[in-house]
Amino acid sequence: MALSAFDDKTRQPQPAELEAKLGRASVHWHSLIAHTAAEYPPLEETWQFSGAKWGWSLRLKHKKRAVLYMTPCKGHFLAGFALGERAVEAARDSALPAAILRVIDEARKYAEGRAVRLEIRNKRDLQAAQKVAAIKMAN
Repeated sequence: MALSAFDDKTRQPQPAELEAKLGRASVHWHSLIAHTAAEYPPLEETWQFSGAKWGWSLRLKHKKRAVLYMTPCKGHFLAGFALGERAVEAARDSALPAAILRVIDEARKYAEGRAVRLEIRNKRDLQAAQKVAAIKMAN
């Protein structure tokens, strides 16, 4: 089973299907997109299929830089970031909750940075994702 709720390579998620899968989290999905677009214009939104293991995700990109990846799941979504070491250090010096810092510290390291995925289920989760995006883009 794919990480995403959408795993059919031949069909990009449609708005009604996305709303149905996300449920109450859909309001946070739209809020995160709107907030990111307001903070980092121009913002490009691109759906991409990353393979059977991952499924479909929405990439939010500012100019040539990916801000974050949004992966729809049943009843929630994941906000994914590739954080470089400067961003990781800045996160440690920030007021992020300890649970978020633990996720960042335990994230697997790649050449692009640490692969951090945050579950977004409520407004508090949304606010944490917005802070991580700000830290990433500042570093």
